[in-house]
Amino acid sequence: MNMPLDNVPLDNVPLDNVPLDNVLSRRGLLGNAFTGLAGIGLAHLLAGDTHGSDNTSREPVGIENWQPGKGMTHFPAKAKRVLQIFCPGGASHMDLWEHKPELEKRDGEPLPGEPLVSFQGKNGPLMKSPWPFQPAGESGKMISSNLPHMAKHVDDIAFVHSMTSESNTHGPGCVFMNTGYAMEGYPSAGSWVSYALGSENENLPAYVAIPDIRGEPPNGKANWSNGFLPAQHQAIMLSAKQPIRNLARPKSISEKEDLATRNFLNRLNRRHADLRPGETELDARISAYQLAARMQLSAPEVADFASESAETQRLYGIDDPNQLKAAYAKNCLLARRLLERDVRYVNLYCASRASGVDGLLNWDAHATLKPDYDRHCPIFDQPTAALLTDLKRSGLLEDTLVLWTTEFGRMPTRQEGTKGRDHNPDGFTCWMMGAGVRGGTSHGATDAFGRRAEQDPATVWDFYATALHLLGFEHTKLTWYNNGLDRRLTNVHGQILRTILS
Repeated sequence: MNMPLDNVPLDNVPLDNVPLDNVLSRRGLLGNAFTGLAGIGLAHLLAGDTHGSDNTSREPVGIENWQPGKGMTHFPAKAKRVLQIFCPGGASHMDLWEHKPELEKRDGEPLPGEPLVSFQGKNGPLMKSPWPFQPAGESGKMISSNLPHMAKHVDDIAFVHSMTSESNTHGPGCVFMNTGYAMEGYPSAGSWVSYALGSENENLPAYVAIPDIRGEPPNGKANWSNGFLPAQHQAIMLSAKQPIRNLARPKSISEKEDLATRNFLNRLNRRHADLRPGETELDARISAYQLAARMQLSAPEVADFASESAETQRLYGIDDPNQLKAAYAKNCLLARRLLERDVRYVNLYCASRASGVDGLLNWDAHATLKPDYDRHCPIFDQPTAALLTDLKRSGLLEDTLVLWTTEFGRMPTRQEGTKGRDHNPDGFTCWMMGAGVRGGTSHGATDAFGRRAEQDPATVWDFYATALHLLGFEHTKLTWYNNGLDRRLTNVHGQILRTILS
């Protein structure tokens, strides 16, 4: 006689030894039906833990009454979701966003005041930008002529020209910009938002990272890690080229068999989890499997652009003969489709980690600034501007916060013996746009040459304190207890940049 499945100590018996005929018997069928219903109920409960249905669930409840993952905020929020565009490699502020007339005037002269040795060694004379700057918009903001499409948005952007970083190295610099800490192991900004607000779409992740087709950024997945937060808050990687790996059900397995297998595995997983309370990785894995099952229907639709008009696809540059630009354009359109389906946080990357070929895959222009940026700017410019245009005309920009970030800036001097620029963590530009942001403004500035943040210096912690404020959170009160400390995205720092708030 077969032992009833409920009496089998599943944690001590290999699955091969579980009597299969019992599973397929009438009793087994009824048992599977029951566990299937239990699985549905569990999925519903898990979704309820992380799912806020709409703005009505985002009523401010005060810090004392706030509960994570339920759509609650500390106070009224301007933004309900975030798009973070990241350009790894240290994008040059004085060649893209911050005009330096004095640098043009004194091109070829020594940098006053300091014999300069930076990240890769000695620096030569001052070097003006290879591209002229032009006034744009009603604000007359000066912007590089190498960004003609982005120039159309300057009246909606608040530039922070006085950013500083704790690192002059790409890996730690990227992690610092994304997590507020220069070492791995800390939650990314997207993970903090996922933890704080939960998901608004039970069929899609709360937090998505979209790496560039050229590869992941320096330090890879640490840029979207959950750190010490529960594992369910790490980002799910998607891309337009390959939305989700291994998501589709093999053709040899029927839908009925797939459902029965998932129900049975759910039963085993829950029994395993009940014996190991507090292991968030296991809970996250179970939740991820359930989400993956729901995403088998939802994710392919998100990445299917057939419903997008030809005008929209031309706007982004999806059919551009430059394959790198076309791939990034598709990722930009994927980002918009995720945001309109209420994914809380989307990390969109333009360029990847260094590969030993200077400036080829990212914005790290040590030796050949002009050819490098003549290659990168067209890839970035049109698709990014189209994404912002699309968000604005659809109304999504009204409650979406857009962040543009990079890990540090570049030196105003030539790297000795080259026509490129070395790393500069002492002054660079990031910007915000969208919900609650006062467009057409600038906070702070570097000195006359772009060497150091001189006017109203700002930190990564200030930047995220401001972002969390727009999301309805007091940044000092959004914490997680870890290793004896109440950790937070802004560490023990952070001041809100009120000059850029509307």
